[in-house]
Amino acid sequence: MIPEAREVHLSRKDRKVLEACCRSPVTLQRDLKRARIVLLAADGRSTRSIAKEVGVQPRIVSLWRHRYADQGLEGLQDKPRPGKQPIYTKATDKRILKLLDKPPPDGFARWTGPLLAGALGDVDVQYVWRFLRSHKIDLAARKSWCESNDPNFTAKAADVVGLYVAPPAKAIVLCVDEKPSIQALERAQGYLKLPNGRALTGQSHDYKRHGTTTLFAALEVATGKIIAAHSKRRRRVEFLDFMNSVTAAFPNRKLHVILDNLNTHKKNEHWLKAPPNVQFHFTPTSASWLNQVEVWFSILQGQSLSGTSFTSLTQLQEHIDAYVNAYNDRAEPFVWTKKKVRQRRFKGRRITQL
Repeated sequence: MIPEAREVHLSRKDRKVLEACCRSPVTLQRDLKRARIVLLAADGRSTRSIAKEVGVQPRIVSLWRHRYADQGLEGLQDKPRPGKQPIYTKATDKRILKLLDKPPPDGFARWTGPLLAGALGDVDVQYVWRFLRSHKIDLAARKSWCESNDPNFTAKAADVVGLYVAPPAKAIVLCVDEKPSIQALERAQGYLKLPNGRALTGQSHDYKRHGTTTLFAALEVATGKIIAAHSKRRRRVEFLDFMNSVTAAFPNRKLHVILDNLNTHKKNEHWLKAPPNVQFHFTPTSASWLNQVEVWFSILQGQSLSGTSFTSLTQLQEHIDAYVNAYNDRAEPFVWTKKKVRQRRFKGRRITQL
């Protein structure tokens, strides 16, 4: 049953607002229909005739007639609706974060979404995943860090970086280090064609060892070229033998050699007295990444050693030597772009410290 029609009296101001709403191309259809209902009702039209012209049910016309008559233009707006009460609240979020501060269940390396949901008991795993995404918490990705406890970190780092950015005039700057225990592994290799037609390189899981070699390398900062030598071990005597070959490659030149804090690199004052043109510079403790030759070792691993097979130790050494020769033909110096060195702790960047 349709309630008795209410009379609608429009003020001049309200009529202008409603007519402008009807003319606007961006007015929502629901607002357009409500405005037309009120305008037609103000013209004295019946509820049924308005419903037929606007294309709605008579009860809808009656609703907006009454709402405007009682509340004016504000009555044409939707009333706030309570909606469904959320299942999970901020208290649930705090429980998830509190659980992440605790160690994972026995036998597991880290928390996962299902493990968190199981431990909480009353939280769906899909909500756990949504919460982790919203807070940018990645349970799978792993990031390592290294904090140097060297009290002279800033001074040592600035010394090394200074050699990169502004090397001394008429001097050679070298980065020296070793890559120990490079294995000569023999394994089957070739191309694999998958059932879907995709072809890719592969290798067998089983392999045969043919010994290891230690590679000593010196990177010339100005040119990017490499001096390399092989050795069975990485003792002090092998290191000094390699340094003898390096100094012989640059006769009558002042050499600034950047080294890490390996014990065999230190306490070599007796050797330094023989070639007076050599000066050692050490990277800070736990900061060997400042040594540019470490970058070259990474390039060597990716371009020359990964995915290869060797039937003998000699073949491995010849393979590395061939790569060094090819690299030197196109060598370019690494560009050091960071000029400011700061000593900063990792305060506030780790959630827990076990």
